[in-house]
Amino acid sequence: MAVTTQFLVTGMLISGVCNTILNKLQDMQCVSHCDDPDPSKHEFYEQPVWQTLNMFVGETMCFVVAYVLLYWERYQEKRNEVTVYEPLGAEATLTNDSETVTIVEGGSDGSPIKIDDEYRGPTEEMTGWRVLWFWLPTICDIMGTTFMNVGLIYTSASVYQMLRGAVVLFTGTFSVLFLRRRLYPYHWFSLFLVVLGVSIVGMSSIFFPPVKPVAPVDTIPNLATSVEATDDSIEAMVGVFFVIFAQIFTASQFVIEEKIMEKYRVKPVLAVGLEGIFGLSTVTVGMFVLYFLIGKTHPGGYFDISVGFNQMISYRQIWISGISICFSIAFFNFFGLSVTRLISATARSTIDTSRIVFIWIVSLFLGWEIFSWLQVFGFIVLIAGTFIFNDVIRPPPCFAVPLKETSENQPLLPEDHEHL
Repeated sequence: MAVTTQFLVTGMLISGVCNTILNKLQDMQCVSHCDDPDPSKHEFYEQPVWQTLNMFVGETMCFVVAYVLLYWERYQEKRNEVTVYEPLGAEATLTNDSETVTIVEGGSDGSPIKIDDEYRGPTEEMTGWRVLWFWLPTICDIMGTTFMNVGLIYTSASVYQMLRGAVVLFTGTFSVLFLRRRLYPYHWFSLFLVVLGVSIVGMSSIFFPPVKPVAPVDTIPNLATSVEATDDSIEAMVGVFFVIFAQIFTASQFVIEEKIMEKYRVKPVLAVGLEGIFGLSTVTVGMFVLYFLIGKTHPGGYFDISVGFNQMISYRQIWISGISICFSIAFFNFFGLSVTRLISATARSTIDTSRIVFIWIVSLFLGWEIFSWLQVFGFIVLIAGTFIFNDVIRPPPCFAVPLKETSENQPLLPEDHEHL
């Protein structure tokens, strides 16, 4: 069990770090005027819509995994389809009254087998047209991921990952408004810490803007030696805005998913796969529609799919990283769901938070970022708020912590899948 847990946690961290680093690597690939000695004339790969499509391809792989697991379970059930006879005890009572709780004595271990007529949790199977409900969170996923991809273009990988912590604020607020959850004073205190931490991290990005490549990037190892600092605080502000704004859609996605899964029985990996298929089809159709509406009149922009496609297939680093992103998304979802099942959702949230540190270390090692104590302080405040909110650490003594309740103290961040 310990070895399995270590393997899953390690796989989750590695695939999670690769998601963000590979997307940022794509953004730093020069695609035009790369030989010009003036770095300001270099044009880089800026295709957030194509990156969103990459993510949904990875999520669609989870749909394949879900059906493989489904057929495997059915195969195991058929193999183990053996009638088991256990003699009834002398005091056993059989009844046809549907409202009566039936107790059968004489189990193999000598203990009674209790069949309770009250099933806690969703009882309705998600079949037929009901699966279309997942199109609603998929739309939110598309919007949130695309805005985050735009924000990643203008900010550093670690700041981008830290700013995503703002989703706790919006998820907590939406859960009160739409899920009728109750937040205690220490929850609101933790949300204040999250806002404060996000603000400090955002300011650090503006005061210490990210670096950009200034020469053609032919190989990944050369990337660390081909950067220079940029003094464009406006771009950093734009990046911060887009990443934080995207969290509104991400929080909406979480709340809608929770609402759906409260009513219908559906396996998380199947839910991710369904959103992957819906997202893949929606983004594909949307790309063509937006191309004819906007892309044709604004050549080279985000919605010019012909330019994006040519850049994708013409540059080895871009298409290799694109394929790698698809697989890292699929693996991250698999490892994450396995960790949730084996340990807990709170443990997964805590482990995922440490991913930010590794992303930061990799970015510093590659020379993509400048070390900032202001960013460190903001990160600590942000993590403290997130951990208090999810009951990982205790709040200050001045805040009373209520007794655990099954419905109100579950983590409000159902991170069943990840984008970057």
